[in-house]
Amino acid sequence: MRVPLSLSLTKTATFAGVHFSVAFGIAYLLTGSIAIASAIAVIEPIANTVAYFLHERAWSRVGWAAAAVSAASRSK
Repeated sequence: MRVPLSLSLTKTATFAGVHFSVAFGIAYLLTGSIAIASAIAVIEPIANTVAYFLHERAWSRVGWAAAAVSAASRSK
């Protein structure tokens, strides 16, 4: 089943809002500073995105991803 692009974009945007809210809330509870919490809530998702990209690149070098794709395509 193919998910429409508009639904994927909406889901991504709402998740970004949730992610920002959680990061801000935790940072505010730990620091008591709106400015620091805001900075962390902006910087942390960017750092997390870069880390995820690097993780994906490393994962692709291991070869497990290719084996999983190959196995999944054989089972269809």
